[in-house]
Parts: sequence; structure tokens; C-alpha cells
Amino acid sequence: QVQLVESGGGLVQPGGSLRLSCAASGFTFSSYVMSWYRQAPGKQRELVAGIRSGDITNYGESVKGRFTISRDNAKNTVYLQMNSLKPEDTAVYYCHARHSWYNYWGQGTQVTVSS
Repeated sequence: QVQLVESGGGLVQPGGSLRLSCAASGFTFSSYVMSWYRQAPGKQRELVAGIRSGDITNYGESVKGRFTISRDNAKNTVYLQMNSLKPEDTAVYYCHARHSWYNYWGQGTQVTVSS
């Protein structure tokens, strides 16, 4: 049974930091491209960051230089370190796994940036 369980969301002030984690199980984690997406109210879901084998990463334009994605294949976990958070980063953040035609989603974790 495939599971992606996100954690680490919450309320943070502008300029603050959060670290999201996504614990995966039920598939060969190291073979999958792992990504974080986010969806704000009334907006489409958008790619935040992705990481593939060899630790090759890509980022959405709005988070470049502030967010860092990483993975630990021994722990089947992908992380998203978010620094210099802005109110516009407020969204539900989803973990995503993709390999060939297989793709899986987590249930999401809320991140709210507000003073």
C-alpha cells in the first residue's frame, strides 16, 4: 500500500522558516522523482520543487533561492526547507511521487505565513 505522509506545516511569521517532511512507503522510493506542489485557495496547484536520482533538482521561479528540496533514500523521506517565507507562500503543500506512468499524492499539509 502506497503512502505519502507529509508533516511539518504550520503557522509562521513572514521571514520565518519551516521544514516539511514527506515519509514514503509502499514503493521503491529511490527510483521515483519526488516533488513538492502547493495549492492556494482559488489557485491551481503548482510545482514548488522536484528532485530526481543523482540529486538533480528543479524549482518554481517564485521559490528559487529560498526553498531547498532534498531526499534521504535510506529513510524514504523527502524534505522541503523553506526560508524567508512570504504571505504568498501560504498554501496546502503536497508531496508527489512519479515513476513512468505511476504517480502518487500525499494528503497535504497546511502552511500559513502571517503576522
